[in-house]
Amino acid sequence: MVGILVVLALMLISLSFRSGSDGSLGGIHAAGATVLRPFAVGVERVAQPFRDAYNWVDSLFAARSEAERLRQEVEDLRQRAIQNEFARQQNLTLRALLEYRDGPSFPGDFHGLPAEVTTRPTGAFTQAVVVAVGSDDGVRVNDPVVAPEGLVGIVTRVAPGLSRVQLLSDQQLAVPSLDLRTSASGIVRHARGTRETLVLDRVRKEDRVRVGDEIVTAGWAASGFSSLYPKGIPVGAVTSVGQTDTDLYQQVQVDPYVDFGALDAVLVLIPETRPR
Repeated sequence: MVGILVVLALMLISLSFRSGSDGSLGGIHAAGATVLRPFAVGVERVAQPFRDAYNWVDSLFAARSEAERLRQEVEDLRQRAIQNEFARQQNLTLRALLEYRDGPSFPGDFHGLPAEVTTRPTGAFTQAVVVAVGSDDGVRVNDPVVAPEGLVGIVTRVAPGLSRVQLLSDQQLAVPSLDLRTSASGIVRHARGTRETLVLDRVRKEDRVRVGDEIVTAGWAASGFSSLYPKGIPVGAVTSVGQTDTDLYQQVQVDPYVDFGALDAVLVLIPETRPR
């Protein structure tokens, strides 16, 4: 029945185009249109849900595409914020290095070569870092390395563009130092059983060392020779002092000023008298 009605509708449409609105078939066309109107309305009602479903699916895909675009924008902004923060931190570190190098507490007769730390300590038995300067920059073995907070260590290996720096927290490093308040002398070295705690060893029992005293490098220079470390570089603060009747020296524990596990940049101390 539906098929017959569709055929009739097509025939009426064809005839109406041939005869025009005033032709003999005009009345038949009008009557046919009246008869087929309920059928057209029914078809429209049947098709409407499918049309609505198509529009809903299309809008859903559009919404998903927009959500993906917004997520990508958020990720790009997050990465940009991280990079900006990283650059800001690097700028602050470099500024602190330059201010220290140009300040009154910087060791005299030395040039401070800024160096980025490319490799940090990876374990308790690897107390060394790699910095991005080397022999091409005038660095040599036994050059001291410092940060604005204090002594970092000493250069032990040199390549054209890289250097290995042995940290003060390494068990094999020993630095002649003294108590800034009393001038009590000793040797700063790694404390056994810890990673970053130091001790001021060989301090005489009669020397008065107190908690909170600042420990600095001793340093010396005479007849054209000098110690590896310049005088007066901050090392750390005394955290405990003890002694027993059987000990020959006091037991002085020192907390270093430098956080060896968080180094981003350092200064390699190069003597001003060294040819560049």
